[in-house]
Amino acid sequence: MSRFSYFSSDEKKLSERLGSSCSRGGQTSYYSTAFPQNESLLPQQHPENYASKTSAPEQMKIVDAPKAAGSDNIAAQAFSFRELATATKNFRQECLIGEGGFGRVYKGKLEKTGQVVAVKQLDRNGLQGNMEFLVEVLMLSLLHHQNLVNLIGYCADGDQRLLVYEYMPLGSLEGHILDLTPDQKPLDWYARMKIALGAAKGLEYLHDKSNPPVIYRDLKSSNVLLDKELNVKLSDFGLAKLRPTGDKTHVMGTYGYCAPEYQRTGQLTVESDVYSFGVVLLELITGRRAIDTTRPNNEQNLVEWAQPVFKDPSRFPELADPVLNGEFTIRALNQAVAVAAMCLQEEAAVRPLISDVVIVLSFLGNGPDANMVASCYSDQNPTCDDEEDSRKEPQRSLELEIGASTLEVSVFGYSDEMMPKRWVFSEFDTEKLQQVEADNEKIRHGKLVSDSS
Repeated sequence: MSRFSYFSSDEKKLSERLGSSCSRGGQTSYYSTAFPQNESLLPQQHPENYASKTSAPEQMKIVDAPKAAGSDNIAAQAFSFRELATATKNFRQECLIGEGGFGRVYKGKLEKTGQVVAVKQLDRNGLQGNMEFLVEVLMLSLLHHQNLVNLIGYCADGDQRLLVYEYMPLGSLEGHILDLTPDQKPLDWYARMKIALGAAKGLEYLHDKSNPPVIYRDLKSSNVLLDKELNVKLSDFGLAKLRPTGDKTHVMGTYGYCAPEYQRTGQLTVESDVYSFGVVLLELITGRRAIDTTRPNNEQNLVEWAQPVFKDPSRFPELADPVLNGEFTIRALNQAVAVAAMCLQEEAAVRPLISDVVIVLSFLGNGPDANMVASCYSDQNPTCDDEEDSRKEPQRSLELEIGASTLEVSVFGYSDEMMPKRWVFSEFDTEKLQQVEADNEKIRHGKLVSDSS
């Protein structure tokens, strides 16, 4: 039976389009042929051919793809196994920077260009098979965004399957909040909110701005990569799917991050990704793993442990990571917890759109809390304490609606003329948010004085 039997109808349509109709206007398709219809997705070569000077199997070569408007996308490069073995010093242990169910990741340096890269060598007996390999190459060739990892190339020599990415020097988020070494400095509150915002923006691109839209399906802290400036890049797209029309799929992903309705029914939607984002945001807030079997039984599942706290805003400080030492405002903490709680709603229909989440987190991830703090409340919950409000700057607030809940964002330093009193997400003008962000940057540098009258 073909391994593509569980492709969604959208994916089948895309495969046909890539194989035939993408040559409009003289442009060639992404692949030289349509998706294979047999068990062997990629052409096979004998091991003795590794030493050949050919770059990769000709049948699997990815060629230039049609560019989206305003895009500078470049097709993934085909590498030979020998080139990548040289780049990683023959896959030495000293170059190993990570491993998991899909295989191992090595740091390498391309001989021709000197570029430092991350090389993922897929385990031939691991979780990522030929189909997932093909999907990841396809997805990252189609998708280009500042918050998605860049795919530089691939290798499909013989039964070897390797992917070459840009190198992210700080590794994954998991290593900075969940696997801290004794001499490692923990991320402060602002850094965590910046990371949350970057991950949300990457997800927003996949859901709302990519063509075709994509459901990530495997958002987790180990797939959130960081550069030296703590900018986020989402990685590992082997499980991603073109946005379906309600089709059921094989349940795949990582336990602890999967939405409950997806686990029960196999129904995959964008709301499933929003739930996974809520888990990652909760990890950032608490410093706890999604699943931690070393903790007491009632604390092993992060979401189940946090759910009772979500119902009582006075208990929100219990969720804060102890290593933060209280270096955050209560208002900012409550805002972040409220967003996580909404993303983790049991009912998928009442979870916010990820674009809504981006708007709210923009107030937490674009500047230190000392210059901009946010308060929150739901229709059922009282407002937060005002103990941090002894400031000279005038306080202005605006209400943001997410379904049946309301968030009130209190911003210091803005006059009434700088922002509307009420923004509804479905009608939100992104230019207004950009103006607010620009004004906030001026405030931080003392370049904008608001009218206190």
